Amino acid sequence: MKTLSTGAHAHTEFHDAKAAVAHLKLLYDQAVKFLCDQFMDAMQDGPPEGRIRAYYPEIRFTTTSYSRVDTRLSFGHVPNPGTYATTVTRPDLFENYLVQQIGLLIANHDQPVEIGYSNTPMPVHFAVANDPTISVPQQGAAAFSMRDVFDVPDLSNTNDDIVNGTYTPVDGIAPLAPFTAQRIDYSLARLSHYTATEAHHFQNHVLFTNYQFYVSEFEAYARAQLDDPDSGYTAFVSTGNSEITAGDQPLAASPKIPQMPTYHLKRADGSGITLVNIGVGPSNAKTATDHIAVLRPHAWLMVGHCAGLRNSQALGDFVLAHGYLREDHVLDNDLPPWVPIPALAEIQIALEDAVAKVTELQGYDLKRIMRTGTVATHDDRNWELRDQRGPVQRLSQSRAIALDMESATIAANGYRFRVPYGTLLCVSDKPLHGELKLPGMASNFYKEQVARHLMIGIRAMEQLREMPLERIHSRKLRAFDETAFL
Repeated sequence: MKTLSTGAHAHTEFHDAKAAVAHLKLLYDQAVKFLCDQFMDAMQDGPPEGRIRAYYPEIRFTTTSYSRVDTRLSFGHVPNPGTYATTVTRPDLFENYLVQQIGLLIANHDQPVEIGYSNTPMPVHFAVANDPTISVPQQGAAAFSMRDVFDVPDLSNTNDDIVNGTYTPVDGIAPLAPFTAQRIDYSLARLSHYTATEAHHFQNHVLFTNYQFYVSEFEAYARAQLDDPDSGYTAFVSTGNSEITAGDQPLAASPKIPQMPTYHLKRADGSGITLVNIGVGPSNAKTATDHIAVLRPHAWLMVGHCAGLRNSQALGDFVLAHGYLREDHVLDNDLPPWVPIPALAEIQIALEDAVAKVTELQGYDLKRIMRTGTVATHDDRNWELRDQRGPVQRLSQSRAIALDMESATIAANGYRFRVPYGTLLCVSDKPLHGELKLPGMASNFYKEQVARHLMIGIRAMEQLREMPLERIHSRKLRAFDETAFL
C-alpha cells in the first residue's frame, strides 16, 4: 500500500510561528503532490494494487500548566492543561491567520507547537482541487471504483460539532481551532460553486445584500477607488474571477451566473471589502455564511431591504438592528431559538457613525431617518397572504420595527461561528400600512436613501478596519471552553 503516513514523519517542535507555518506548507504540498500524481497514474494506467492515502498535516499543542495568561484577549490561549490539535488545509491561503494564531499560542503559554501529519486522510477531491487541470470523475465514470483506491469526503469529519459545542474529544485531544481541515476544504469548494469566485479573493470585511442595485453601486465605488492612488485598494474582482486594477478597465463576462454573485474590492493585506448578493431567503443566508465563516472574516454586515412595521416609518428609512426575532428556523438544530443574539457594541457604533457621516445628520436629527430596534426574520416571503393575526401579534409582542428574510440568520450564524455581525436595513415597503412592494411606489427620498445605503455599509467597514482585532472579536462571542484559534 502506498501511503504518506504520520508514522513516517515524526512531529517537529517549533518555537517560531513563521517556521511552523513553513513546515505546514511543506507537508501539505507533499501530500497534495503525492495524491495528484497517484491519481493521474491511476487514470492513465488503471488502479494500483492496494490503497492510495495521504494525510492532512496538523498542529498539536500541549501544556501542563494552569498558569494564567493575558485573558484580555478572547483568543490565543487554551483554557486548561492538556493536548490540543487541529488539522490544516491550504496553509498558503491561511498563512497570515496561522502565523498570528500560532504566534499568540506560543507567546501566551511559552510552549512550542508540534507540526506533523495527522491521522485524518485527505480526500482526493480536495487534493486535486488545487490544480484546475485535474478533475475527479463522478462515481461510475472511471474504470474503477474511486472509493476502493482513494479516500473521498467523509461526512463524519465534515461537521460543525466544534462550533456547535457538541464535539467529543478523541483520545483526550481537544480541538485547537473551530474547523477541521476537511470541513474547510468542503466550504472552499462550495464557495467557488455558489459565488463563482475563488476563496483567495475574499476580503476580511463582508457585506451581504439581497438587492442587485447594490452590486452596480459597489462596482462604481470600486472603480473610483482604483483610480485614487491614496485609497489603499489594489484590485476589483467580479464573478468568474475577472479582475481589474484600474477604474477604466473592462470586466470579462462570467461564463455562468452563480447563485450568489460575489465581488471583491481588494487590499494587499486582505482588509478590503467583499459584497455577496445572497438573494432572498434564510436558506441562502445560511448557505453563504456557513461557508464564508471558514475564512475567519473580521466582520460581516447585512445591508438589505426590509418591510417597515411602524406607521411612523417612511420608505427609505434605515433600521439598525439591536435584537432579532428568529422565525427563519433554518438554524434551530444548530443554535436553538432560545439562545439570545446580542448586539455587538463596536459594530453598532460603527454603523451609527457611518449613517451620521453619510447623511450628515447628528444626534436627535438622526431619528428622522433611522430607527433602532428588533428585526424579525421570517421564512415565508408571502406571509401577508395568510391569516395575519398570529404573525402580527408576535411582531407586536417582540416590539419588532422591521421584517426581512435574512438578517437574523446572518446574525445568528455570526454568533455561532464567532464572526462579529451587524444589520442595517432600508425600508422598501410597509405591508401593514397599505404600502406594498409594487412598481412605482418608491419616492425620490427612497431612491436617494438606497443610493446612500451601500456607502454607509462601506464606511462602517472602513471604520472597523482601523480597530485592533482584539476589540472587534468580543468575549460575547466566546463560550466557556473555547478553541485557542479565533
